[in-house]
Amino acid sequence: MTTTADHRPVALSAPALKVNGEDTAIGEVAVHTTALDWLRDRGLTGAKEGCAEGECGACSVLVARPGIDTPTEWTAVNACLLPVAALDGQEIVTSEGLGSPASLHPVQEELAVRGGSQCGFCTPGFVCSMAAEYYRSARTAPAAEACDHEHGPNGFDIHALSGNLCRCTGYRPIRDAAYALGTPVADDKFAARRLAPPPPPAPTAMEVAGSEFLRPANLDGVLEVLADRADAQVVAGSTDAGVEVNLRGARPALVVAVDRLAELREFEFGADEVRIGAALTLSEIERLLDGRVPLLAQMFPQFASRLIRNGATIGGNLGTGSPIGDMPPALLALDASLVLVSRRGDRVVPLADYFTGYRQTLKAPDELIRNILVPLPLAPLTAFHKIAKRRFDDISSVAIGYAVEFEDGVIRQARIGLGGVAATPLRARATEEALTGRPWTERTVREAAAVMATEGTPMDDHRASASYRSAMLGQSLLRFYAEHRAPEGVRT
Repeated sequence: MTTTADHRPVALSAPALKVNGEDTAIGEVAVHTTALDWLRDRGLTGAKEGCAEGECGACSVLVARPGIDTPTEWTAVNACLLPVAALDGQEIVTSEGLGSPASLHPVQEELAVRGGSQCGFCTPGFVCSMAAEYYRSARTAPAAEACDHEHGPNGFDIHALSGNLCRCTGYRPIRDAAYALGTPVADDKFAARRLAPPPPPAPTAMEVAGSEFLRPANLDGVLEVLADRADAQVVAGSTDAGVEVNLRGARPALVVAVDRLAELREFEFGADEVRIGAALTLSEIERLLDGRVPLLAQMFPQFASRLIRNGATIGGNLGTGSPIGDMPPALLALDASLVLVSRRGDRVVPLADYFTGYRQTLKAPDELIRNILVPLPLAPLTAFHKIAKRRFDDISSVAIGYAVEFEDGVIRQARIGLGGVAATPLRARATEEALTGRPWTERTVREAAAVMATEGTPMDDHRASASYRSAMLGQSLLRFYAEHRAPEGVRT
């Protein structure tokens, strides 16, 4: 591949990827063709379409991605959401590539002997998600007292399967299979593959039937395209755009991929701020932070599923401007800012000013989110509350982020981010004012909770009624106080 003077990629060879160890041309397919449909058209029918929106995991496959503990990590993703064009130059493994009836992979064997498969529709997806956790280099057997109902004696994190649904087994035999897995043997080719670098991002240019897919080689190339084409659809993990394609028939004329741009994948935990690249996935950020931002550490496990977090980027989540995302309330409480970049240069926008209306933001059509900035030091008392119908892998009815600072037992500053209660994520300004300058006592909190119940403009929808949302806001603040009645270092 090479580029023109304006940095747009020009194809010198047909887009292709490695599937189960074999180089395979993508071919003349519509640019919106999903990886799932492309694989099934080539006879690899293990992966299935269940929901077409990334909630069931029947479509999961493994992708060789840059690792944190090893050069390469096998990462499970939803093939139903990714356009196959986004995998140009990449390396994937399907359930068929992991093992065969004559030579089962350890994951497949454990699922078989422990009754983890009945109708079989979801099984290949479970196999791939389970294999990703099987090959996680940091997976080690914990001390006996560290085992709980979410972590097995072999170090298997059952949340690795949170995006996979099964209607037959009741999950117990699947969990038993996961917890029975040992470590990869010395000659395991997939384990060995982790020690070599992953494929680099390939500049891509596809045009079929009037639609284009572009992956410029660098940030300058993307900004040139965005300056020329206001209609460009920017995608990273495609966890939102893929749903629009599958369920709503969206067919943008130009798709521009930014997920592998090095300029958008920076990470720095400095003395004054945390700088997070917009194209880092939520799973990558969670591991890079390693609990150093407790509010985000509470939020990550509640954000969709591991499969979604493996693909979804922090910039993409904020770029959609959704009022019900889990990330904005947490970042609002952390007083985060965004760095927006275009050919005109960079500008820093406080997240509290970024959202302007329903799915509308200050970001201009020719701009990208480059970084998310979280100022340091962090507030000593933080929490994230999510009210939803399911504990995990669900859209929130209400989401609240808290960050409170004290001085001599008095609330010096309170920042509260809200999601799901208005057309945009917002700060609970009236509640913050009701708390600031007052002692951290039950009376203070009860009076502020009455104010918080009036924040936003809740509406009735299929997730919750307006009155329920209002009640949950007030109850959330009371719960926050009950859980942190006497936080360390604060005299009440």
